[in-house]
Amino acid sequence: MPKRIPEDTKQRAVRLVLDHLDEYPYLTVACQTVAGRLGFGAESLRRWVRHAQVDAGDREGVSSSELERIRALQRENRELREANAILKDAAVFLAGELDPRRR
Repeated sequence: MPKRIPEDTKQRAVRLVLDHLDEYPYLTVACQTVAGRLGFGAESLRRWVRHAQVDAGDREGVSSSELERIRALQRENRELREANAILKDAAVFLAGELDPRRR
């Protein structure tokens, strides 16, 4: 099971990469260096940095607040579809029970 890294540690690592990004030729190299020193995965750190850049408006993409809203809407949509399916099944069942030909 992957280890859970505290949010403040993630933010410090992201700040460290962003502060020293100009010293490295690529974002990946900066993340590999910093992640190696801090003891977690370089790819995880790279994703955190890219996400921070999107949230700051430095990179194109979906921000954290937009992503959370999309997930909430998808969850609500899924729940409504399930409720509609239940109601549809209930309507079919009740229509069959009320059918005078079945008595």
